Amino acid sequence: MRKINIFDTTLRDGEQSAGINLNYSEKLEIAFQLERLGVDIIEAGFPAASKGDFGSVQEIANKIRHASVTGLARSVQGDIDAAWESLKGGAEPRLHVFIATSPIHRDYKLKLSKEQVIETAVQTVKYAAERFPIVQWSAEDASRTELDYLVEIVEAVIQAGARVINIPDTVGYAAPQEYGAIFKHLREHVPSIDKVNLSAHCHDDLGMAIANSLAAIEGGANQIEGTINGIGERAGNAALEELAVALRIRSDFYQAKTGLTLNEIKRTSDLVSKLTGFAVPPNKAIIGRNAYAHESGIHQDGVLKEKTTYEIISPELVGVSSNALVLGKHSGRHAFKDRLKTLKLSVSDEESNRLFIQFKELADKKKEMTDEDLVALVLEEKTSKDDRFFELDSMQISYGTNQVPTATVRLKKGEEDTISEAATGAGSVEALYNTLERCIGSEVNLLDYRIQSVGAGRDALAQVFVTIRYQGTETRGRGLDQDVLEASAKAYLNAVNRVIYLTEKEPILQ
Repeated sequence: MRKINIFDTTLRDGEQSAGINLNYSEKLEIAFQLERLGVDIIEAGFPAASKGDFGSVQEIANKIRHASVTGLARSVQGDIDAAWESLKGGAEPRLHVFIATSPIHRDYKLKLSKEQVIETAVQTVKYAAERFPIVQWSAEDASRTELDYLVEIVEAVIQAGARVINIPDTVGYAAPQEYGAIFKHLREHVPSIDKVNLSAHCHDDLGMAIANSLAAIEGGANQIEGTINGIGERAGNAALEELAVALRIRSDFYQAKTGLTLNEIKRTSDLVSKLTGFAVPPNKAIIGRNAYAHESGIHQDGVLKEKTTYEIISPELVGVSSNALVLGKHSGRHAFKDRLKTLKLSVSDEESNRLFIQFKELADKKKEMTDEDLVALVLEEKTSKDDRFFELDSMQISYGTNQVPTATVRLKKGEEDTISEAATGAGSVEALYNTLERCIGSEVNLLDYRIQSVGAGRDALAQVFVTIRYQGTETRGRGLDQDVLEASAKAYLNAVNRVIYLTEKEPILQ
């Protein structure tokens, strides 16, 4: 059975989704989980984009040992140099370099002739191959490129030293039959095609990213690129969890498999969802809340008699289980640490001690702490500590059916400064956010506000997601607490702090 390499670009293409800004700690958490999932290649970012991206890629490359870490580069020498400096400490450093090849991109974006595009591609691949053991070359907008020209440029870059050729459906334009045919055509007409791996990178603008990725495999691709939960530019990328499970369930048809540890899929999906603030739709294939739910009487009857009547995927295959060890206020430090280890949550002794105190405080109020609660608690601790420039110190909300909601808030800024303000609003959240805006001292526009529970029951933790525009930047924030209003305050401050964090980054290239 053919092995399909998985190229995960959640940290690069996925982060390009409007409203997603991952900091260093968040990227590292996702990278470690992708390594546990078993992806072959992790595209950690675009090193030349900023010092922040450069540093994140460098740290991920230095710490990930069981996957090849790559970074994106334009066909520019400076991009390649930045990528090499950030990736050279990796277990298997590789470069992902691209240039557009379609007529519309050549004529309107690059303003280059066919010959000039080939010359640029060849020069940069040769330059990269002198440094990187593996160079992946991408033909941006390949699905709208003339086939004869695609054959010509692919052969040229293979001769220049490319070892992986990526054929992206950059704008999600292709239909499965024609996209698969591109790979077949390259297999038949590029003389040196057997020297390289062929890769597919599909976008979901017409809802066909997974169908096109599977068609590419039928056409001869042996690497698929995508993201967890299908996040990415515009309508997103091919969802890797869907691809992997499709190949597993229909191995009889595709005769291909991935090396992914499938029971890590749900954990990976949950992590990416929490850190990006992009909730997974209930009806999402493979990992949606309703993916294994049966409400119809006919379906329920069939499943009770034989699961496979209406359930082609077992929940356990992807790590979905109804069983969870419940910890409570009487649980000790050893049980707490053991559960964190079982959940594969990497925390230092110092972090574990802080988390145990928070755990006991919540368990006193909540009675039961589920695995979901523990994961949420750890993520909140690990991913907020390095960008929390404004920190909630105390808050009080006054609300009644016949009175004006009023909020009083005290914030910490840095080690010593405190800011106290009060304001009113039409509701408790508005009063709270009006007060926080006064504390911050400049306009903050709230664009979206969502809340969801973590766990079940009346004492479930509340997780709030907000989208704001602050200092001309749109970003998302999240907050976790048993109290809805405190979670709302934390989400708001998390978003503001992200903007401050981002504005401190200086671009490496002008």
